[in-house]
Amino acid sequence: MKRLIAAFALLSLAACASAPTRYGPAASAREMGYREQRLEQERYRVSFRGNPDLKGPQVEDMALRRAAELTIQNGHQWFNVVSRYTDVAGGSYSPTGPAVGIGGSSGSFGSGIGVGVGFNFGGDSRQFESTLEILMGRGAKPADPNTYDAQQVLNRPM
Repeated sequence: MKRLIAAFALLSLAACASAPTRYGPAASAREMGYREQRLEQERYRVSFRGNPDLKGPQVEDMALRRAAELTIQNGHQWFNVVSRYTDVAGGSYSPTGPAVGIGGSSGSFGSGIGVGVGFNFGGDSRQFESTLEILMGRGAKPADPNTYDAQQVLNRPM
């Protein structure tokens, strides 16, 4: 019985494991990494999708990093976040705790009711994606709190 429980625990852990998020371009829209789309001369849509090892604020930090890189690559010094949206892009969440289930059936041989009690070990496999629309600029950085100095963003440790 102990071996069965240990094997179940190992399988549960393996099912929850996923590759850690790496910073780089996404291979497709459903893959982790960044994507960008030029909307106008100095306006871009930048998004970053992480694996379950990153939560919403961390994914937004990655999107901000990509926005800073694009800003400098395009010869600008700062960028303004015109809009931002971070949401769950995939995966699931179930809390840890007790679980109770009730079921019933009826058929030609009779009917019955069953009650099940168990414990849910929970898990969080949610993938967050953050999308920013940015407007790039040069010269003195506006005082707007949604405006970032691109080089300072890049100087922050990841």
